[in-house]
Parts: sequence; structure tokens; C-alpha cells
Amino acid sequence: MSSAKLGSGVVAAVIVIAAARMPVFVDETQYVIVTQFGRPVRDLPRAGLHWTAPWQSVLRLDRRLQVYDPRPSEFLTREKKNLDLDLFVVWRIAEPRRFLETVIDAAGAEARLHDLVWSEMAAEAGRNSMEAFVSTNTAEHRLDRMVAAVAERCAARAREAYGIEIADVRVKRVNLPAQVRENVFQRMRSERARIARQYRAEGEEEAMRIRAEADRERTVLLAQAAAEAEELRGRAEAEATRIYAEAHRRDPVFYELTRSLEAARRFLDPQTTLLLASDSPLLRHLFEGGLGARMNAPSSQESVR
Repeated sequence: MSSAKLGSGVVAAVIVIAAARMPVFVDETQYVIVTQFGRPVRDLPRAGLHWTAPWQSVLRLDRRLQVYDPRPSEFLTREKKNLDLDLFVVWRIAEPRRFLETVIDAAGAEARLHDLVWSEMAAEAGRNSMEAFVSTNTAEHRLDRMVAAVAERCAARAREAYGIEIADVRVKRVNLPAQVRENVFQRMRSERARIARQYRAEGEEEAMRIRAEADRERTVLLAQAAAEAEELRGRAEAEATRIYAEAHRRDPVFYELTRSLEAARRFLDPQTTLLLASDSPLLRHLFEGGLGARMNAPSSQESVR
């Protein structure tokens, strides 16, 4: 009796376990492959609830985009110059059965992708010069086109051989190897210093030209101003001479007195002591004649009377 109950319990447990293994839920982000004794027998591509036999198992593969981003690698250009390229590959599983049969898992897929993409990139780099990777000239810079060509060639081979779809290949950074980077930077600094010296020399030459032009214009302006001043001074002196002559013509005695007083005013001041001889014209004008004699002299009409 107890043996029968034990057998029934064992059978019930087996049925429960088998029933628990039969339903399989497939997520939208997964590929599910049903295997029987280790061999793939069918795929469950659609999301939702599916059923399998109790003796069957399932393998789940991620169907989302994956990014393979290894460390930078060194390549040789056509001139045998070393160049570090930091590449990354965006990929996903396109054919789950072939993927499982060839690469098994993501680590195996990334190893195959590395061999495929990096070998193609090395061949592409060997066919091009350094200017195709690093250049300010848009006609010479072909990095984007080279990477696109590598991605196109690798995509066809990866899908056919491994069931992998390569969505994109990109270059994050282009750099020089550490052992030659300092030498290149030194050459760049020397080149920039040479250009700076050239610019400074051109600037100094231009400054000298501007200063010479300014000095020439200054000399011309000063000469013109001096000529105009001399002309104005000559006109003023001529006008003064005419006025003096007219004044002298009208009244010579008064003119002589005025000129003498003006001369005295110019050289006499409170701190000056002047000694004059008795026959000095100035003294004569002040005390003996000049203005007083003219004022006391009878007019021509009185003389006639």
C-alpha cells in the first residue's frame, strides 16, 4: 500500500515537472531556439506563450543591438606610418540558427567580428595615405568613406558566415602611437613657431611701411603748414608796413613819437633803470618837443590869420 502511494507520488511529481517544462514564454527582446538532446529542432521567433515537449530545452539569444567596443588598435598607412584607430561595431543576431551553430554566444561573435572588421580596416589603411585619415582638406580626407566601405564588405561576410547583421562601424578617435606622438607634436610646435615668426616679420614690415607713410604725410603737412604760415606772415608784415607808411605819411612827428613810446614800453619795466643822455631822442620826445610841441604849435589856419 505504501509502495503504491510512493509510486503514485513519484509519477505525479514527474508529471508536474514535465508540465512545468512545457510552457515557454518568449520575450520581444529574445530569440528562442528549442533543442532536443542538444540539437536545435525549431525556432520560436514570435513573442508570447509557446509549448514544447517535456524532454526538450530552450536556448535564449538577445535580439537587440549590441556594441562591440574594444581598445584602440594600431594600423599602418600606405607610407608605413603608424596610426591608432579606436573603432566600434554595432551588431545584432540576424539568423539565430546559424549564429548558434557557428559562434554559439556573444563572446564568440565579438571575436569573429574583431578578426573580420579589423583585418578589412588594416587592408583599407594600407591602401591609403595618412592624409586620408587626418587632413583639413576635404578633398583628401576620406575616413568616412573608408569606414563605410569596410562596413559594407564586412556586413555581407558576417551575415553569410555567422548569421550576424552589422548595423554600423564607426571610428571614435584617430591618434598617433605614444612612441611617435611627442615627436609629431614637437614638429607641429616647430611649424607653428615658424608660421608665427613669419607673421611677426610680415607685421613688422607692414608697421614700418605704415610708419614711413605716416612720417612722409607728416613732413608734407608740416611743409604745407610752414608755407602757409610764411605766406600769411608775409601778408601780415606787408599790411603792417602799409599801415606804418600811411601813418607816417599823415603825421611824421606823431608817428615818430608813437613808435618811440612803443619801443620804450617794450624794453622798460618796473625793475629796469634807464640812463639817457641829454641829447637822447627819447628824452627829447618826452620833455622838449614831440607831442607837446605839436599840441602847442598853431594850426595852418591860425598862421594864415
